[in-house]
Amino acid sequence: MKRKLDHGPDGRPFPSGKKHCKGNGYLSPSSLAQATPTTFGDVRLANGHSAQRRRVNSGPPPPGLQDWLLTFQTWSGPERLLALDELIDRCETSQVKHMMQVIEPQFQRDFISLLPKELALYVLTFLAPRDLLQAAQTCRYWRILAEDNLLWREKCREEGISDSVSYRRRECVQPGASFSPWKSAYIRQHRIETNWRKGDTREPMVLKGHDDHVITCLQFSGDLIVSGSDDNTLKVWSAVTGKCVRTLTGHTGGVWCSQMAGATVISGSTDRTLRVWDAESGECVHALYGHTSTVRCMHLHGNRVVSGSRDTTLRVWDVSTGSCEHVLTGHVAAVRCVQYDGRRVVSGGYDYMVKVWDPETEVCLHTLQGHTNRVYSLQFDGVFVVSGSLDTSIRVWDVETGGCVHTLTGHQSLTSGMELRDNILVSGNADSTVRVWDIRTGQCLHTLQGPNKHQSAVTCLQFCRGLVLSSSDDGTVKLWDLRTGAWLRDVVALESRGSGGVVWRIRASDTRLVCAAGSRNGTEETKLLLLDFDLDDMKNNMDMK
Repeated sequence: MKRKLDHGPDGRPFPSGKKHCKGNGYLSPSSLAQATPTTFGDVRLANGHSAQRRRVNSGPPPPGLQDWLLTFQTWSGPERLLALDELIDRCETSQVKHMMQVIEPQFQRDFISLLPKELALYVLTFLAPRDLLQAAQTCRYWRILAEDNLLWREKCREEGISDSVSYRRRECVQPGASFSPWKSAYIRQHRIETNWRKGDTREPMVLKGHDDHVITCLQFSGDLIVSGSDDNTLKVWSAVTGKCVRTLTGHTGGVWCSQMAGATVISGSTDRTLRVWDAESGECVHALYGHTSTVRCMHLHGNRVVSGSRDTTLRVWDVSTGSCEHVLTGHVAAVRCVQYDGRRVVSGGYDYMVKVWDPETEVCLHTLQGHTNRVYSLQFDGVFVVSGSLDTSIRVWDVETGGCVHTLTGHQSLTSGMELRDNILVSGNADSTVRVWDIRTGQCLHTLQGPNKHQSAVTCLQFCRGLVLSSSDDGTVKLWDLRTGAWLRDVVALESRGSGGVVWRIRASDTRLVCAAGSRNGTEETKLLLLDFDLDDMKNNMDMK
């Protein structure tokens, strides 16, 4: 079936989508010939190509070629199109390919350069960042467009990158060259993500301290790391140099818990006190007395910290003054974990109970009963309370009604740590597995196990950037994909793993990971391992290609 064509008065087809002009509204063939090229040869000349015909290595011209061409020129436009249709149908594939190689370059146009800049930039917003980098290599004008700062700001917004100011302009940018802070911020985030997922050949920085004692708690804020130990001290480290800049002394018993905000550190000890420290000066600002047994847990919110003790009570303290504002009594055994969101206090204890408190009135609003063994871990997002117990279960509670919404089963032992964010819960268990849950449905989305799973109890976990980090008694820190549950790699693997080496605690920011490691049998010295994933190693944009 032949192609149906639409023709103007001179026999040439109208452009697609245009309405035909009637009467004397169209151009005459003579005026059209003066305005635009009428033959393909004219097009080639208009595009700056030589009128000399392309060489075809097929021997001399066939007899009658000139007569055939003269006949072709005598036909009308529709007759020529019909003849070309018939000719194309009789051509071999190689001959059609030759025609395309001759014709196509003459009709290629850089449509981007023909558009107003605003429209050109709008078109480029539909390209992925990787494609934008490739487009920048097309020509100078495309590079100017592809480097546009507002264009890259939109790409950063799509990825949730909200800050370009923190990324300093590199010294390698040549004077006069275009520079987009938002593009640099995007590439920096891409590099960090790649370093997290694929690793780097650099060895972690080793921070040695606390002799052969156990590091019981770990905090990380900005460029400061604070480790607490059963040697009665806390140490402040520089995340930039890896040096110990302060040793905080004053406790007369082992440090068991800590919290940190900016340069303010609060620690709890077996000496029954809390201490408030200035990490930059090393000064003990306040010593908080009141508990009659070990301070086992605490949670800081704003200018208040809530502490839980083996004396069965909780205390609410003002960090700036050091005064005890409220005492919450009601547990009948040691308080093991606590959460505070500024409005409600939630506590879990060895009495198998979870309690919800109004700290201002010191009233217990709800006692959440259901666990059949000690409660060791808690998470609270203002709506749901999640509790982990030695009875192997995890329970989700409604904080307003006190009702149990879901009982999450699947773990085989003690749930020692949990993290909750946007209704996604990650739990680490002594059964060596990590599980990912949707607390709205109670469904277990993933069990992080398989051939690369932990070989011993999970000691600590954290999730961010769509990744889950888990540490274990087996001496490793593993990285998992939160969305798929797939194991990505071992971020840390101690030399003594499997023979006594332990990673006790981990803390991570977007760009750094700190691990507290050691052993209980002397096979691994006590130390901190610091890994930096924001490595400005001067790699160029080719990393994204």
